[in-house]
Amino acid sequence: MRVAGLFAAFFLAVLSLSHAGAQSPGPTDALPADIPEQGLWLSEGHDGLFSIQPCGHALCGQLIGMAYEGEMPKDVWGRSQCGIRMLTDFVPIEDRKWQGHILDPRTGRVYQARIWVSQPNVLKLRGFVLGMPLLGETQTWSRYTGPPVGPHCKLPKDVR
Repeated sequence: MRVAGLFAAFFLAVLSLSHAGAQSPGPTDALPADIPEQGLWLSEGHDGLFSIQPCGHALCGQLIGMAYEGEMPKDVWGRSQCGIRMLTDFVPIEDRKWQGHILDPRTGRVYQARIWVSQPNVLKLRGFVLGMPLLGETQTWSRYTGPPVGPHCKLPKDVR
């Protein structure tokens, strides 16, 4: 019984240490004044337009434009993908990078991700699994300066 108690105490200590470094900024933490990741970004395949903005003490990204024909794309739960918040809880980490989560609306799975501006008007997004950026894939997004998005979140044809 004593061994079980020691194991439980050790487990709780390790658990508390692992969560100590992974916490989101607290209520007194402020976002940096200069956030180059903020704004409108066109995905790598030019099939999605995202608005990345502060949300509380983090950055979030909402899908505001899509390239599609026919009926508007739906997520795994049958809801419109238009307006869905796919990037959540991005907080600053080292080297002007942000870490948070990204939702795959087709499967409902949420992955860890990092975003950063690698050069003016170029955003890198790396989604990964198991907390290991090495086990991931990076996309290159470009700052959107095109015409307004049409009705029903439809990207203009000349953007695609």
